[in-house]
Amino acid sequence: MRRFTALLGMALAVLLTTTTAQAGKPETVDGVTVIHLDEYNGYFAAEDTLGGLQPGRYKFVVTNKAPKVVGFQVQHMESHETLAKFPLKPGHTKSATVRVGEAGVRYRCPINPTPWYNLDNITTD
Repeated sequence: MRRFTALLGMALAVLLTTTTAQAGKPETVDGVTVIHLDEYNGYFAAEDTLGGLQPGRYKFVVTNKAPKVVGFQVQHMESHETLAKFPLKPGHTKSATVRVGEAGVRYRCPINPTPWYNLDNITTD
């Protein structure tokens, strides 16, 4: 029985290791880095790793996974100038391309209020 339990535990560990998706680095196409975001009822989930971003042009591709209309708003981190803002129907995807400087940006849903998600970890190296 101990042998069976050990084998079952090892099989489960292998299964979890091979099926757990890890966020990858965002893809850059023609100088624009694409960040995929899924918006749920009150929060965002990023498909890509958002650490170690560099100044440049970014395309935020946002998919509404909530059962109601939500929105997307991205602002300059320091001045709070709105760089892009749009509503999003359930199941729809929209995108916005913005320039991100060293100060970074922040984003949220202005319709179904979410906390601000800060991308202030912009590096220049």
